[in-house]
Amino acid sequence: MRKLIYGMNLTLDGYIAAPGDDIGWGGPPSDELFQFWSDQLQATDLTLYGRKLWQTMSSYWPTGDQQPNATPAEIEFARRWRDMSKVVFSSTIDKVDWNTRLVTGDAVAEITRLKAEDSGPMDIGGATLAGAAMRAGLIDEYVLATAPVLVGGGTPFFTVLDNWVNLNLVETRTFPGGVVLTRYETRR
Repeated sequence: MRKLIYGMNLTLDGYIAAPGDDIGWGGPPSDELFQFWSDQLQATDLTLYGRKLWQTMSSYWPTGDQQPNATPAEIEFARRWRDMSKVVFSSTIDKVDWNTRLVTGDAVAEITRLKAEDSGPMDIGGATLAGAAMRAGLIDEYVLATAPVLVGGGTPFFTVLDNWVNLNLVETRTFPGGVVLTRYETRR
């Protein structure tokens, strides 16, 4: 069975985006944090995206390695992103590209099916999609890169749950700029 990992950058008060889908609160990540996320991508067999995050990622990373000021880390990330397998869950998009498959039906049923496969880990991104997987008890690991900023509202990292989810702390790291990374596994 595959492991499903939900990880994103978020604010200290728990938001991945401020009101108006503003993600400018984080600024560019430190080189070390960017490398961490690139290594996570390298270790992932399949990434699952909700519509909004897919549109954000696909608007830049297909050609991120061709940008005039691209760093070596950004070039590496763009190539990894383009080459990896991805699934986008959306009922409003009609076309995807770059090793991506579109699912318009029941996201929880498809994620459950994908988890049952004998393959490498999957990442899930996007608050709405991850929230559905969270409520269904499908998330095995949470990775939070928490920035020292409060935005007071917006899109929360965590969804409202019907039941408690007990977690075990696996890792804590600090990155430049005061970003604290914590990794938790779901206790089953």
